[in-house]
Amino acid sequence: MTALHRVSSPETDAARPSSPGPAATPAATAAPVRRPPARISARLSRLGAASVLTAAAVTVPSLLSGAAQRAEAGTPAALALGVAASKKGSPYQWGATGPYRFDCSGLTLYSFKRAGKAIPRTAAAQYNSTRHILARSRKAGDLVFFHTGSSGSSVYHVGIYAGGGNIWHAPKTGARVRLEHIWTHHVWYGRVR
Repeated sequence: MTALHRVSSPETDAARPSSPGPAATPAATAAPVRRPPARISARLSRLGAASVLTAAAVTVPSLLSGAAQRAEAGTPAALALGVAASKKGSPYQWGATGPYRFDCSGLTLYSFKRAGKAIPRTAAAQYNSTRHILARSRKAGDLVFFHTGSSGSSVYHVGIYAGGGNIWHAPKTGARVRLEHIWTHHVWYGRVR
């Protein structure tokens, strides 16, 4: 036979008679289920809300992409990055500036325009209009310029840096807007002013 153990508390002991009567059964002597006093319920509610908020603060950032974590929410660069990512799968078309087809600089132009920033049309002109930064200073939302020489006129491709060595870009004819790892060291970085 298993013995029943009762947890004692001032709230439940005060309401229970000190000894059961002669006709009492084990079910009658078991501690009644009671709700905690209002002050304890309020504390538990606050602790529960705090726990939920703490869990959200810890969990939600890990669910977001690396780029979203590093980009400051609400900045034009972060907004442009989000716009570019939302165009994933859109077909490449030379000279297209969206909203359904893009070439490389058309995607960056469209993305920054939607984020409230005007930039020039071509990759080379976009490079010349940005504040040039070092690779170690790059942030999500900066532009990545691919080049063949040492001058701004040698820029032939552009994408939006997504963090982790990746860019969102419209690669070439027959391809679609996609996230891709930067495949060369022949890149420069620029920050839209």
